[in-house]
Amino acid sequence: MDPDFCYRVARSRDSRFDGQFVLAVTSTGIYCRPSCPAMTPKRSNVRFYQTPATAQAEGFRACLRCLPDAAPGSPDWDLRADLVGRAMRLVSDGVVERDGVSGLADRLGYSARHLNRQLIAELGVGPLALARARRAQIARTLIETTTLPFAEVAFAAGFSSIRQFNETVREVFASTPSELRTKRGPKAAGGPGVISLRLAYREPFDATALWAFLSMRAVPGVEQIDGGTYRRTLRLPHGVGSVALTPAAGHVRADLTLADLRDLGTAVHRCRRLLDLDADPVAVDMALAADPVLEPLVAARPGLRVPGAVDGAELAVRAVLGQQVSVAAARTVAGRLAEAYGDPAEPEGPRVFPSADVLAELTPDELPMPASRARSLIALCTALASGELVLDSGTDPAEALAVLQEIPGIGPWTAGYIALRATGAPDVFLPGDLGVRRAAARLGLPDAPRALDERASRWRPWRSYAVLHLWQSESD
Repeated sequence: MDPDFCYRVARSRDSRFDGQFVLAVTSTGIYCRPSCPAMTPKRSNVRFYQTPATAQAEGFRACLRCLPDAAPGSPDWDLRADLVGRAMRLVSDGVVERDGVSGLADRLGYSARHLNRQLIAELGVGPLALARARRAQIARTLIETTTLPFAEVAFAAGFSSIRQFNETVREVFASTPSELRTKRGPKAAGGPGVISLRLAYREPFDATALWAFLSMRAVPGVEQIDGGTYRRTLRLPHGVGSVALTPAAGHVRADLTLADLRDLGTAVHRCRRLLDLDADPVAVDMALAADPVLEPLVAARPGLRVPGAVDGAELAVRAVLGQQVSVAAARTVAGRLAEAYGDPAEPEGPRVFPSADVLAELTPDELPMPASRARSLIALCTALASGELVLDSGTDPAEALAVLQEIPGIGPWTAGYIALRATGAPDVFLPGDLGVRRAAARLGLPDAPRALDERASRWRPWRSYAVLHLWQSESD
């Protein structure tokens, strides 16, 4: 947060830094994203903040021209496994609205007082202010993209009262809810009951490789690739839902159907993590391209993303299903489990992948796989159902790796793959993966796991992206 550097970014209107900080203008009382097209204010009239919540707490209102709350999220929070980074991810997932500040603190293993102190020390605001900014963003989205009555918008965004909703919207956007809807007008929805949104990302963005990865692993009855659109069902805190994701110029279009509108913010957050939309691809590509071995791979696939997960438990189950079998075989078994034990997302329609609680109650004989793998799967689901293992936005990847490898039948590859995708960790390497070793040998790198792991240390902290480049080079 060097003010002089931030001001140079604002003068250049560099969109790569949108979401990494906001600039607040003291003469107008408005805060903007760095690429705002408005005239750059004088340096003496500008302050810089890490989050919109911090700017709001200082009395600034969101710019209605550049919509800073709609920018991609800061990549810093996905990089960090410390308390503040994990807290920021959980706030984005809606934990404060569901469980309160005490629930957020319990999930992180600290007291509410310590958590509040740490967030204020680094960001200038506590979890309540961060959650308030999230609610305001969801409210604006619903106001501008739907025709829902404002009472329903307030409830869906997580406000405790209509009065609180009205006051927050006026303070953050300097407009009443009615004025916001009148100024921008409701946008066309994707169909009855569908909320259509734009999920912003930083360029470049290799959607082709990402969609191909998801298509190859799509579980029948749960996921589907239809032309350029990826569709899947969602298990969310207040009910089920579904999403259709379609890449477009500068954004991914998301058409969401939800059983409960309170899940909107959570669904958006999880879709962003699935597609790795908050990454800084320029920083990643520059770091990896510094190695002459990876340079041609990065040049061929700029903006390659690490596919995440909308549900960490689901991803973990699918990783165990994929042990020692082909991707196609793992898809088939996952589809059978979804058909037999998954809840219907709609009558006679697609299904939601079965929960760990349901699978933990099964016996090995009820699972369509070898007995040893079935026992591993049940042990994994038992750990997930009991809370011994948690795989969500607030998970520390190192802790997840340690717990996973204590489960019988789960080795370094499975644990690493789960950490790479379920936790969104940017620095996981899989030296024992057959595809990684094969690609490494073709590039002249050592293919022995220990030697390869040592060689890959120069790719820190972006080894997860190096894994994707190595996998992709096998199919190019």
